[in-house]
Amino acid sequence: MIEINIQKKLKFQTGVFSMGINLVLESGSFTILSGKSGSGKTSILRMLAGLLPPDEGKISVDTISWFDDSRNINLKPQLRGVGFVFQDYALFPNLSVKQNLTYALNKGSSSVIVDELIELIELGDLQNSKPPSLSGGQQQRVALARALVQKPSILLLDEPLAALDVEMRNKLQTYLSKIHKEYKLTTLMISHDYSEILKMPDRVLMLDQGKIVKDGSPTELFGKSQISGVLNLTAEVIELKKNSLGFCVNLLIGKDILEVQIDEVKFRELKIGDRLTLSSADFYPTIEKIV
Repeated sequence: MIEINIQKKLKFQTGVFSMGINLVLESGSFTILSGKSGSGKTSILRMLAGLLPPDEGKISVDTISWFDDSRNINLKPQLRGVGFVFQDYALFPNLSVKQNLTYALNKGSSSVIVDELIELIELGDLQNSKPPSLSGGQQQRVALARALVQKPSILLLDEPLAALDVEMRNKLQTYLSKIHKEYKLTTLMISHDYSEILKMPDRVLMLDQGKIVKDGSPTELFGKSQISGVLNLTAEVIELKKNSLGFCVNLLIGKDILEVQIDEVKFRELKIGDRLTLSSADFYPTIEKIV
């Protein structure tokens, strides 16, 4: 169990605010942090990993203190047993897949887990390849495997799938869920993706200016969406055009393409690559841009 009760003054382009987080995460849980850019999500992950010290407060994991300003405790990152996966993968470009994983091993540890993870991420045929020759999805799998080499009990993910296309993102969502269960991890992940938020976690925390403003299961928070409708889907804008009926947008939903008529105001607001939620209310579709 992870207990976090911390305060931290944070400075962003939008201004300075004081973060205050009082949170308990159960062992084996999968939690997603979401909220506007600059709300403090990455700072929470960095403080948990030991990369950013809180101003005051406590962090304990299974009753062991990782941070406690009143007792002058601040455990070093390498002693916390945390796996951290960044959005940019942060792989060594001059090392092969296998060498990237081996480099992350603790000194004196058995290398057997490297071969196990290469098999798990299904990159045995590419284990001698270097990251620049791999696709984005393959690099992401290597980054995940490298984070697991030291057998962490906690996995921290900072928007790990944001740079991938819709199809690859869907595949790796399933893959991540499998790893979480197979390794019995406690996972804390930052995401703005509607499909990830709905199908992956046990719990969702919505942040705003360093405070938790919503806390619950995906069903509790999004079962009655603020977007009117009986059906909500995540879509990507792939084409904007005019036709005989006026303005329309072509949306990619999974592997399918759907054409939706929109008004001129919405047409001017959208651009190729925007991600939307598509809501169907009594078969009259409406769309809302994901912030």
